[in-house]
Amino acid sequence: MKRSRALSKLILTGLFASVLSFAGLTAHAADGEMSKESKACLSCHEKDNLAKTLQSGEVLSLNVSTKAYTESMHKKTDCEDCHSNLDSKTHGKVKTAIKSKRDFALGMRESCRDCHKKKATEYDDSVHSALIKAGSKKAPLCTDCHNPHTVRSYKIVGPITETPCAKCHEGIFKAYAKDVHGQERIAKGISAPLCAGCHQAHAVKAASMGEGVKDACLACHKEAVKQHDDWLPNTALHFEAISCPVCHAPDAKRRVNLRLYDGTAKRQVSEKLGVPKFEKRTDSADSKDMGLDERALWSLLKEFNQDGGDGKMLLRGRLEVQSGIEAHQLSEKSKAIKNCDTCHKQGSAAFQSVTLTIAGPDGRPLRHGVQNEVLNSLTSMESVRGFYAIGSTRIKLLDYLLILVVLGAASVPLVHMTIKRLFKGVREKLEAERLAAAQNAGQQASTGHRHGTDDASK
Repeated sequence: MKRSRALSKLILTGLFASVLSFAGLTAHAADGEMSKESKACLSCHEKDNLAKTLQSGEVLSLNVSTKAYTESMHKKTDCEDCHSNLDSKTHGKVKTAIKSKRDFALGMRESCRDCHKKKATEYDDSVHSALIKAGSKKAPLCTDCHNPHTVRSYKIVGPITETPCAKCHEGIFKAYAKDVHGQERIAKGISAPLCAGCHQAHAVKAASMGEGVKDACLACHKEAVKQHDDWLPNTALHFEAISCPVCHAPDAKRRVNLRLYDGTAKRQVSEKLGVPKFEKRTDSADSKDMGLDERALWSLLKEFNQDGGDGKMLLRGRLEVQSGIEAHQLSEKSKAIKNCDTCHKQGSAAFQSVTLTIAGPDGRPLRHGVQNEVLNSLTSMESVRGFYAIGSTRIKLLDYLLILVVLGAASVPLVHMTIKRLFKGVREKLEAERLAAAQNAGQQASTGHRHGTDDASK
């Protein structure tokens, strides 16, 4: 009996030791992903109160949680891989001057580029990068959106309030959180788009320029064109000339955006860095700040053509909402505008606000107000063709011209028949005279032939 108890105790002790040994191996395996140097770094930087006062007076926290770091995407990256400028022999012993948090983040960008070359290239071509090149102190850097010590996979769905875009675009983000996309994401998680789904995470472009946002909408709503075809006339023209939020944010204010477009290069005109022309020219043409009139707009087109437009500079009109916040107040589709009279009626509110737009050096739009009477002018014929409908638009001149063309085309056969009837008697008289002349000519020819025969017989 005693021997049996001793044997059982021995077995249990062995099993317990095995479990402890396995746990130790597991822990060691987990720790094994980090080098001894990185462990040494974290042993100090795990202290909560570890911080550094910068020359700007800001306090930079130097705390790094080992737990958060080992759960991050960088867990296999050694500290020295990013902080290669630090000397382990002098680190912590010799003071290093840092101007500000911003200056420190700017200096760390190249460390990100070493591993994330593709994303860095996309970022270099983004509106954020352009803002930094233009001297912005607020445009986001890598570490403004990604904490390098806690960064996790984008596939892990977290609360939308943790979205880094909300730091800078607070107003827009609050609007998004209440619209159809935000509400669906809150309720269903990853099923609805977040900022990067429409605007991209790194290759961010100005939303008001180009067709990027519309293409993003159609990428998810693949059946949208077909569904609109069932009830919307000229669907293709509507999709070209009207931004999606115009109808899907029913409470938003709208405007006509006349975009300066290079017909030769097939792209919107952009202001060159260091060569500001748009604001100087528009301010000069609109010295009283009342909005550009038809004459001023025409002169501007000529000036931009002289810059190398080869006579192909034109205005491309697009109906859009007036602000980024309104563009993120999308309602469910049952509330979308379907009444054509909302836009296609005399005095429509959507056509009371008009702007002229060009892309700035950083990609963001530069705007100047335009008098809405311009939409009734010959200058605007090309720019508004996408949302013009006879009899149900605000552009009277185009209505009159088109009516004249229609009436002219319809009157051609009527005028022809009237003239034909009026000159029927004249035509009959002329025809009778022609026949009589032909008969006389025939008789004279016959008489002459007989005389010739008689002379020959003599």
